[in-house]
Amino acid sequence: MKLQNVIVSGMLVAASIVASKAYAEPELSAKEIMVRSIDASKLSGSEQTATLVIIDEKGNTRERTISTASKHYAKDDVTKTLMRFIAPADVKGTSILMFEYALKDNDMWIYMPALRKTRRIVSSEKSKSFMGSEFTNADISSPKLDEYTFKLLGSEPSNGVDCWQIEMTPISKDIADAYGYSKRVMLIGKQDYVTRYASYYDLNGGLLKVSETSEIKELDKVNHKYQVCKSQMTNKQNGRISRFTISNIVNNPNVKDSYFTTQYLEKP
Repeated sequence: MKLQNVIVSGMLVAASIVASKAYAEPELSAKEIMVRSIDASKLSGSEQTATLVIIDEKGNTRERTISTASKHYAKDDVTKTLMRFIAPADVKGTSILMFEYALKDNDMWIYMPALRKTRRIVSSEKSKSFMGSEFTNADISSPKLDEYTFKLLGSEPSNGVDCWQIEMTPISKDIADAYGYSKRVMLIGKQDYVTRYASYYDLNGGLLKVSETSEIKELDKVNHKYQVCKSQMTNKQNGRISRFTISNIVNNPNVKDSYFTTQYLEKP
């Protein structure tokens, strides 16, 4: 075979390989990456114990221990979560029940043992603090994708992990006001679709908070579902910090359905 023909053949093979890879791995849009990121955290069911540490601007610390059960109902695409505070004494027995939907506002209820009453958390309370922390009620659930526009800003590493950089912007002023953010910029891992870092901007466009995640565990190795075991939210405007740490977690698709009722919420 002539050298020229060998070169041409090699170029055709190389082009074919590149084309096949491009066909097999199409470039994802920013919204498609977000869809996969949310899906990567949807365990069929889990139970865990977590610690929430709240540090004020003077360095004073408060600590809360939380027992959590969660279950995803694929048929209705809803994730139900029960959070029960078990320590310290001043918050013991406080419980939160959340139904997290893909396309509509979440349902949330809180039971306060001192009042012996369950109260519904209304949608206007999305931007309020979660139990005195720098996390808001909205921060502890996945975003509603139809309430945002998405822009892929490029790639950026986070602690050695190659990530996509994605900007989320509310589609209206009303939605921005409801959540308290004008936009979010996130770094999402290209291999596992887990968010490593996020910047939150206030309604005037200034940097408000940053969240950092670490100690990520793949709890369902068949379906590639992950759990962030450490996350920190730092308020850049007031100096306060809140940390979630999961000390133990089990993947349990058979979590009892009875946990996810307002009646169970009030059980001692």
